[in-house]
Amino acid sequence: MGRRDSSILYLVLGIYALMINWYYNHSIIDLVLCYIFWPLYLVYELMIGHLAHGMWRHIPLSYFN
Repeated sequence: MGRRDSSILYLVLGIYALMINWYYNHSIIDLVLCYIFWPLYLVYELMIGHLAHGMWRHIPLSYFN
């Protein structure tokens, strides 16, 4: 059961990284590269501050508004 929970979290974080990438880049090539290397991309976005000041919440909500 623990294995399944971690795979769902892995999938959700991957989709979240793709949403962040599309929000900032709007490029299919960048999206494909992010899909391959999404853990590194997510750490990179956290380190440079693109998710600071509530952007971590605003970006996913912008797709549903």
